[in-house]
Amino acid sequence: MRIALITGASSGLGREYARWADAHGSFDQIWAIARREERLHALAKELSTPVRALPLDLTEGSAATTLQAILDEEACDDPSLEVGLLVNAAGFGKFGTYADMTLAEADSMVDLNCRALVDVTQVALAHMRDGGRIVQVASSASFQPLPGLNVYAASKAFVRSYTRALRFELRGRGIHVTAVCPLWVKTEFIDVARRTANGQTVRHPFPMLGARRVVRWSMLVNAANYPVATCCVTGLLMRIAGKVIPAPLIMWVWEGVRRI
Repeated sequence: MRIALITGASSGLGREYARWADAHGSFDQIWAIARREERLHALAKELSTPVRALPLDLTEGSAATTLQAILDEEACDDPSLEVGLLVNAAGFGKFGTYADMTLAEADSMVDLNCRALVDVTQVALAHMRDGGRIVQVASSASFQPLPGLNVYAASKAFVRSYTRALRFELRGRGIHVTAVCPLWVKTEFIDVARRTANGQTVRHPFPMLGARRVVRWSMLVNAANYPVATCCVTGLLMRIAGKVIPAPLIMWVWEGVRRI
């Protein structure tokens, strides 16, 4: 049995990756992970591929252990089980400086964006074979430090660095690994990010990309086994700028842009 394992599948990019897997992946099942179980069941009704809803809160340390137990049990019953696609799309950000952020908000971002992503990847890799694909959702925010979005940007820099090193470690195994680094995406991200003590730290996020565009482009990049998918020209320019322009200068430019 060949499965697609997708976190954050209840909305946004995660849901769009599930749709892609349904249309293009030739999977026997899609395992959809998110906190909101009712949305996972709604997704299952939408797709033609059988969906196994796994309502797990990945900010809890026990979630990865639960997932590991489920995968191991299924593998015992069916030795042909393999994770053909892993998409780590679960994540969130909060607008605000250190003074606006609560400990719970900062910890949850690090837990979900970093620790949970690594945990799920470790668990899934034990069941991946030649031809497997890994897509880790990072962000163009990962290319430079961003005051007013500092914890989120730092967490996504971790994702991008981790993904690139993982890709190197997996060379020769036939597993394609890509960090997806889009700009702002038309999802629930902005609404969630504004629910903090200073939700206007970033006043007008732009430009905005469609979730379907990001998914389609990133899957093409992953098929080519390229390490980073920026999904638009602006993101590519940000990636280049992060390599050649000193970080303090970029931060001063961002300081002006986020107030527009």
